[in-house]
Amino acid sequence: TLPPSPAQAARLLLKELQEKFPSFREYKPLAIGIDKQLIALRPELSKKVLRIALRSHTNSLRYLKEMEKAKVRFDLEGNTADEVTDAHRAHASEILRERFKKAAEQRKAVREAEETARRHAEKLHQLTEKFSRTS
Repeated sequence: TLPPSPAQAARLLLKELQEKFPSFREYKPLAIGIDKQLIALRPELSKKVLRIALRSHTNSLRYLKEMEKAKVRFDLEGNTADEVTDAHRAHASEILRERFKKAAEQRKAVREAEETARRHAEKLHQLTEKFSRTS
């Protein structure tokens, strides 16, 4: 069998990290440099796979929502580490706002497309009715 792709390996790694470490499982803001802590614990880890796993975790909705209101970051053992800066909280808020805005725009576009299709079908039905009566 083929070895897992970096993305697949990252998903497996993230699942493992969430099972092993409460900070990951509870989506707590992670300490700056947590990647170095993980490499120290598991030197065999691919830095690329770890980077993908961490990006996936820290870009998740749950993580960003936690970051938005957090005051402190946590290490692997769940101990408090550095504080979450206003800039990092603002960044999390901005990403969430952009995501929600994009999702709302997509929903609006779908509704508009459905409405256009409905009007088109109605018009077609009216034309069909009109021309089927005259024959």
